[in-house]
Amino acid sequence: MKCKFLFLFFIIPLLGIAQFTDLNLKQIEKDISNPKSGYGYEKLIFKFKGYPKSLDSIEAQHLYYGRNFIKNKVSVGDDEFAKLADAFKAGDFQKCVVLGKVLYGKDPSNLDVILILLRAYDSLKDGINFVHHLNQLRLLTEAIKGSGDGKSEKTAFVVNSVGDEYILLNVLNIGQDFNRNSVTYKDSVIDVWSKEDVKIHIKVLYLN
Repeated sequence: MKCKFLFLFFIIPLLGIAQFTDLNLKQIEKDISNPKSGYGYEKLIFKFKGYPKSLDSIEAQHLYYGRNFIKNKVSVGDDEFAKLADAFKAGDFQKCVVLGKVLYGKDPSNLDVILILLRAYDSLKDGINFVHHLNQLRLLTEAIKGSGDGKSEKTAFVVNSVGDEYILLNVLNIGQDFNRNSVTYKDSVIDVWSKEDVKIHIKVLYLN
C-alpha cells in the first residue's frame, strides 16, 4: 500500500462520539453540485479551508463523501503525491510543506495530504498551521465515524478509500493483531476486522 507509512505517525487521539446519521450518496452527489442547496461543494470547501469548526455534521458528511463526485482529485498514485511521500519518508519537512500546500490547494479535503502537512508542521513546530489541519482532520474523521457504528455489514463505517480505512482503524485503535476478511461488491468492499469477540465492519467505496 503506497500510503501505509502515513498511519505510523497518526498518534494524536481523535476523541468524541459522532452522531450516527443516514448516508445517502445519491442525495449528496445532487446537493454538492447545486450551489443553491446549501451544501454546494465550493461553499463547503471555503468554510473548511477558512474555519473547519464552523461546519456542522451534515456539512462535514457532504464534504467528505462529496469528494467522490468531484473532478481533478489528488490520488496517491499521482507523481506529485509520490514526490510528497518521498519527501516525508526522507524527513524533509520543509519540502513536505512546499509540495503539500500545492496538492492541498488542488484537493483540500484529501486526508493523505492533510496528514503529511500535519506531521510536517508538527516537526517544524508551526503550531498555528498544525492546529488548523488537526481541526480539519477531526472534522473529516468524525464524518466517517458518523456513517455507521461498524457493528454489522448494514451499519458499517463507510470510507472513500483504503487509505482512509487505515486512518479510521488508527482512530478506533484497531491494530495489527486484528484479522481481516473481505467481501467484494460491485461498488465497494466490506472489510471485517476481527479479534476474539470484537468485529468492526468497514465499507470501502469504489464509486469511480
